[in-house]
Amino acid sequence: MLKAMDKTKVTLLPGVFRERMNVNREYLMELDTQCLLQNFYLEAGIIMPGLQVVDDPATANLHWGWEAPTCQLRGHFLGHWLSAAASYVATEHDMELKAKLDKIVSELARCQELNGGEWIGSIPDKYFQKLADNRHIWSPQYVMHKTIMGLTHAYTDAGNEQALAILDRLSDWYIRWTEAMEKVNPHAVYSGEEGGMLEIWTRLYEITHNEKYMALAKRYENPGLFRKLLEGKDALTNCHSNASIPLSHGAAKLYEVTGEEKWRTITEQFWKNAVTDRGSYCTGGQNAGEFWAPPFLLGQFLSETNQEFCTVYNMVRTASYLYTWTGNTAYADYIERNLYNGFLAQQNAHTGMPTYFLPLTAGSRKKWGSKTKDFWCCHGTMVQAQSIYPDLIYFEDAEADKLIISQYIPSRLNYRRGEADICVEQSTDMKYYNDQAFFDERDDSQMSRWSLKFSITSSVPETFTLLFRVPSWVKGTPTVQINGQEVAAPEIRDGYLSITQEWKNEIIKIFFPSTLTMESLPDMPELAAILDGPIVLAGLTESDCGLAGDFNNPREFMMPQTEHTYGTFPWKQNSYRTRNQPKNIAFKPLYEVTDETYTVYFTRK
Repeated sequence: MLKAMDKTKVTLLPGVFRERMNVNREYLMELDTQCLLQNFYLEAGIIMPGLQVVDDPATANLHWGWEAPTCQLRGHFLGHWLSAAASYVATEHDMELKAKLDKIVSELARCQELNGGEWIGSIPDKYFQKLADNRHIWSPQYVMHKTIMGLTHAYTDAGNEQALAILDRLSDWYIRWTEAMEKVNPHAVYSGEEGGMLEIWTRLYEITHNEKYMALAKRYENPGLFRKLLEGKDALTNCHSNASIPLSHGAAKLYEVTGEEKWRTITEQFWKNAVTDRGSYCTGGQNAGEFWAPPFLLGQFLSETNQEFCTVYNMVRTASYLYTWTGNTAYADYIERNLYNGFLAQQNAHTGMPTYFLPLTAGSRKKWGSKTKDFWCCHGTMVQAQSIYPDLIYFEDAEADKLIISQYIPSRLNYRRGEADICVEQSTDMKYYNDQAFFDERDDSQMSRWSLKFSITSSVPETFTLLFRVPSWVKGTPTVQINGQEVAAPEIRDGYLSITQEWKNEIIKIFFPSTLTMESLPDMPELAAILDGPIVLAGLTESDCGLAGDFNNPREFMMPQTEHTYGTFPWKQNSYRTRNQPKNIAFKPLYEVTDETYTVYFTRK
């Protein structure tokens, strides 16, 4: 098994992912603390200053949308906020967010006391009685899972001991409720969108070794989905996507904690059911309108409501579990595609706001959320997603003496290895016009985002193996230099470029050659999307105007658009314009589209 490097040792460097993290961090700080806590205050009977008399509710200093006091899902967002803020505290050592997080946790402890010492909900515990009575209520277990998750991360990532004490008392309430449901209505435990509960109780057991958390996990470990997966059935078609994916996290965490193969089998069967036996859109998603599309019928479900962002984030988490168990680069490739065409594509680069769905039908526009008026489920997931990049980059196989670079995100890793202090830094390595080499040896690598530079320093000479993932989209053999000397025959095996040597102060340069590819829909092969490496390109057009040319060689009708910039990259990346078409159109990365009308899938003429 691989082990993710301690994220407190990883720092993101300038680049598109750093930019998105920064926008997200600004939004976390911008949100009013009282508003974040508003539904917990109301449940605890705390009067909030400034809200005693309000002539026009629309002017009240409150969060609205799914956080409105009248919404049954109210309070879900704070859990995501806590998880995201805690991650920044861990990786960025962000003391401003730490102070805000600590204040919020202390207020939650106050609310818990006013609620009688156990319940700490933004919703009343009577909502759970509705589950027992089989009456409709909108996902109370989903809401409470977010609070429990956020408090858990506040403890593990931000070192807030009070958060764990709150959870200890809240879990006593859950022990009694689940015990009562075993006698009254066992189905109640598996209702109210409970998917995340199995993983979080198992995680709390892993942290504390307190048996009551494992007892809670066991009360959530038998959803009907698991039985169908073990029977080899299609357990997902037409089912709610985001209600089911977290169950795979629970099985995965149980496998890691207990070692029982059953749980690994369930996780692997889930992946097979969700991805291998279903197919994916070019962006990586598999759903429409919040539900799983039937196997390989993606074209039939092409719409304005493809790829709910919550599902993107949660499937990346499932892939992460499977990657650490196997080292299989197919999972890392999946993560990479979803980072560009989900994490980035569904976040507004300027405001940090999410789009709930990613429309993939012709003539689409992204619908962005507002800062305080919507708070969809994907809103909370987005702030959390933009904080986890440091978790995805570096891994270690200690037994095999290997350090793995899984994702190519500009970053720095500082860690202790035996008696050596190791620093690994990765960045893009582009040439400029004032570099004579640009004129002497001009080629695609000079201006490509996939021209990468790695600096490895060690306080004392240290021998180990560096593994670099070779993405599945790479065309041909990567170019490799070590300290200026080209490696004639790079060692590539099982999807990794391997370099074993004594490290002291070395520079490695790698160029991954890419090309344009067309990816068709399985049930509508006449429709295809254009990808540049892992990046989906969007045509800036209001309709599917069709493309004429050889789809096996899109370079025939796609001309790169190159210019020097003062932005993220010194050279414009992944931008094209069609040629030899009745009407030529521009293409840019889907993740760079903000308010433009765009089309992803085009008809083959």
